[in-house]
Amino acid sequence: MPTTAPPKPLLARLNWYWIFQLAGWNGAALLSLASLSRAPLSAAIIGVSWCGAATGLLLSIAWRRLLRRRGWIAGRFAWQRIVPCLLLIALVQSLLVGASYALLQPFGPVTSWLWLPSAMVSWFGIFLLWTILYAMIIALRRASRLEAETLRLQVLAKDAELRALQAQVNPHFFFNSLNSVRALVFEDRQAAADTLDRLAALMRHALNAGRHDTVALADELGAVRAYLEIEAIRFEARLTVRFEIKSGLGATPIPPMALQTLVENAVRHGIEQQPEGGTIVLNAQRAADGVRITVANSGVLRTNSASTGLGLANARQRLQLALGPAASLSLAEHNGWVRAELFLPEPS
Repeated sequence: MPTTAPPKPLLARLNWYWIFQLAGWNGAALLSLASLSRAPLSAAIIGVSWCGAATGLLLSIAWRRLLRRRGWIAGRFAWQRIVPCLLLIALVQSLLVGASYALLQPFGPVTSWLWLPSAMVSWFGIFLLWTILYAMIIALRRASRLEAETLRLQVLAKDAELRALQAQVNPHFFFNSLNSVRALVFEDRQAAADTLDRLAALMRHALNAGRHDTVALADELGAVRAYLEIEAIRFEARLTVRFEIKSGLGATPIPPMALQTLVENAVRHGIEQQPEGGTIVLNAQRAADGVRITVANSGVLRTNSASTGLGLANARQRLQLALGPAASLSLAEHNGWVRAELFLPEPS
């Protein structure tokens, strides 16, 4: 079913150009009326005040079209072209206002042209101020659009980066799993079939995960359980796993395969490196403003492993791309345990 875009806010729907135009020129008419207050208020005085506002409005509309068509304020001000035009506009406006004085005669017949230079200076200043204000508004609007476009491009870039990171699948685990299945085929066909089912479910989760920024923690834990059950075939008694998951956390959003990456690192660079094997403990509990997940494995932190650093860097990047800068991932060793800790902030 097609959906309609939500309506824009009222302030965004208003035509601010015309609001400012009408308000500004009516304000100019009131100022003109106030400057003529030395004489008794009459229809002629009101007429010349609003005639000046009306002609000023029409000239400013034509001036705006010229500025936009010529691009004189698109970048740097083309003062060498703007100033002569403003002098011409000031002259035309002064003559039009003079014509209204001659027609309406608020102070009697116009018999002198001595008023023209001062009128031109006044109208030049008014139209110069109008031009500067209009250029400022255009610059602010352009900056706002540029910021919005930059933000849109950043979001698109982050989304593409997130999709690329989510598409990564560790080939070592896949080939090890196939080797485990091959060995089981000759020993226990049912166990081999069950392992293939788990592998298919895990691969399905990885492929589907690439379509979403986050998945539910319950789904991610299901994939992790399938992964550890497959690895348990290879390690047998050398691998012990404990899940300590508090209830009510299943709907918590988490980047796809993020927890899987941490568990895989614990197996490959912890359990696999110890002849006697070891233990992996997954703990998830509610924390202030979010959920804290810990993946701990017995052993030592191997800082010289480039692949571990890359996997953790990708996991940290996925985490912050999907959930924001408040999300975090840390790795530390303490008392014979290596702990990778995820903090998932509450959705805003």
